[in-house]
Amino acid sequence: MQITYDKTFSRHLGRDMEFKRYGHSGKPMIVFPTSGGRFYEFEDFGMIDAMAHLIDAGLIQVFTPDSVDAESWDNQSLEPEERALRHNQYDLYIVEELVPLIRQWTSWQGPLLAHGSSMGAFHALNFYLRHPDVFNGAIALSGLYDARFFVGEHFGYNVYINSPIDYLKDLSDSWYLEYYRKGDLILCCGQGDFEAESLRDTRKVADLLREKNIPAWVDIWGYEVAHDWPWWRYQLVYFLEILLEYQGILHTPN
Repeated sequence: MQITYDKTFSRHLGRDMEFKRYGHSGKPMIVFPTSGGRFYEFEDFGMIDAMAHLIDAGLIQVFTPDSVDAESWDNQSLEPEERALRHNQYDLYIVEELVPLIRQWTSWQGPLLAHGSSMGAFHALNFYLRHPDVFNGAIALSGLYDARFFVGEHFGYNVYINSPIDYLKDLSDSWYLEYYRKGDLILCCGQGDFEAESLRDTRKVADLLREKNIPAWVDIWGYEVAHDWPWWRYQLVYFLEILLEYQGILHTPN
């Protein structure tokens, strides 16, 4: 497997950002780490090994950027709006810096796939919903989709636009809705240990998607399915293989 490490200076974040690339061809998938996780977390927890057959076959390539959660949502020393503003800089880094670099490296000009688990699922869904012209699919596992979990009840506009449960409720813009209705969105959550909050948010998002007539595959797994890496490894491969076999999104031409 081709594995590349790189570090580039982000003009939006004002600091170096590290990431790794796995694979040589196929649809690019950006993976967001869990809370406190780093760019190497996805590999360290066996996710790359689990999907190696798809990467080696040239069906998908994986990019694992660092997050700035410690400077944004997890930074208790900042007010909610300040945390959201730092995240917005991260948003610009991903869309205006990392994605163009991925396109340059891979010659892939089509839309990308977003993925993450737990905090990473929050990012995956949020990037998919905010930038449906950049991402036409997301696989979000055991996510938290209400920004109140991070900042509490009192927040302003910049937190609002990063809280899927809030902005989906108010969304009526046909530009976004038309993109969503052509996309491939998967939300999955178990009902086992440490999944209660994720299960609550997943069901809330599912209800909002139905109200807006936005198609999505919302899959609630059993009571033995915990908020942990062994299940996420299994779930990611399960959903990727189904997308490949039945929907063909991994065959989108360059």
